[in-house]
Amino acid sequence: MPNPTAFAATPVPDLKTALSGPPPDLEQRILDAQPAIEHWFRTQWQEHASPFYGSVDLRNSGFKLAPVDTNLFPGGFNNLNPDFTPLCVQATQSAIEKICPEARGLLLIPENHTRNQFYLQNVAALATILRQAGLNVRIGTLIPEITAPTEIALAGGGSLTLEPLVRHGRRLMVEGFDPCVVLLNNDLSAGVPEVLKDLDQWVLPPLAAGWTTRRKSQHFAHYDAVATEFAQLLAIDPWRINPLFERCGKINFKERQGEECVAGYVAEMLDDIGEKYREYGIDQRPFVIVKADAGTYGMGIMTVHDASEVQQLNRNQRKKMAVVKEGLEVHEVLIQEGVYTFESVNGAAAEPVVYMIDHYVVGGFYRLNTERGQDQNLNAPGMSFERLAFSSPCSTPDHAARPDAAPNRFYAYGVIARLALLAAAREIETLTAPAA
Repeated sequence: MPNPTAFAATPVPDLKTALSGPPPDLEQRILDAQPAIEHWFRTQWQEHASPFYGSVDLRNSGFKLAPVDTNLFPGGFNNLNPDFTPLCVQATQSAIEKICPEARGLLLIPENHTRNQFYLQNVAALATILRQAGLNVRIGTLIPEITAPTEIALAGGGSLTLEPLVRHGRRLMVEGFDPCVVLLNNDLSAGVPEVLKDLDQWVLPPLAAGWTTRRKSQHFAHYDAVATEFAQLLAIDPWRINPLFERCGKINFKERQGEECVAGYVAEMLDDIGEKYREYGIDQRPFVIVKADAGTYGMGIMTVHDASEVQQLNRNQRKKMAVVKEGLEVHEVLIQEGVYTFESVNGAAAEPVVYMIDHYVVGGFYRLNTERGQDQNLNAPGMSFERLAFSSPCSTPDHAARPDAAPNRFYAYGVIARLALLAAAREIETLTAPAA
């Protein structure tokens, strides 16, 4: 895996509109509607509490700009442009003021990836943002083998100190430090540890937002509603910002059980996509993405162009689809419309990843992959990262410039990413609602 801290100055990626059918007027429509869009978002954030932070993977095919994944435990803060650290700090202060204005101490709990230097650099970058926001930050760990403060050297210089968690009643702390807030940068794929349950402190994001309970299909159901409302505002077809999806909850790739369920949904979706392509004059082959309904890191994902491919997987392909992070078996899959990326950087297929703290866009990067194509998952071996070419925050478009100029392209990214964040806010409300 390449070093994600090695960046070059990145122009706006080439958008190969000649491949994508009709002219990409979507960005222009978003730009023209900026006042109405920002007013609409203000009303939404008055009704729904934003997640503490999040990142959204986007795909831009010119005729369509849509989210394909929303992460509520983002792990790439080291990939953001350090020039925008003040924006991250301000957004963090806003988030803390809403949740716990008196907060002084914050306990950050990362993943157990002590050998993954790229992830550890993310933890260090996130801790720096939190400290600059005025918080005392300590890093607690769920690793049982760490029983005393342990310093871990970072490849780029500096170090992190991981400390064992201590539970006193309904308070979680590390030795000599009783924080107001517990911030998870651990997506709880392996389950919710007992030490995190029933705390008196704020736990952000809430435990229910972890992959133990959260499902991508639930998120995209909420996004479907958000996209429909937003599309009415812009007077566009919601399909242009919204990937079709279905869910199959009875699959066992190892035992070849449930393949007919997945294949059936794939066939139906390919037909639906094909109908939309004909409607818009898009000369491309429809495809779908089949992926685990829970989990991250690009595991358990495949591109499918024909339903027969699902039932013709070889042993190695079934093995890759059967297990995701923490060795968890996959029994639920999301069948999602494939969205081409016709953006490229230095000849490599590229997709933007947008980061938000509170409801503010604070930066992002392009995920590139020289070993993957425009219809494939780029979050895979061979990927590298290029910082988004911000010259100003993407909340400030340049109406005098072309719609695909840097600030305008990034404004469109930020709008669609915030739609996904709003869907996540509604999703969390559902996940944390008291049982009837």
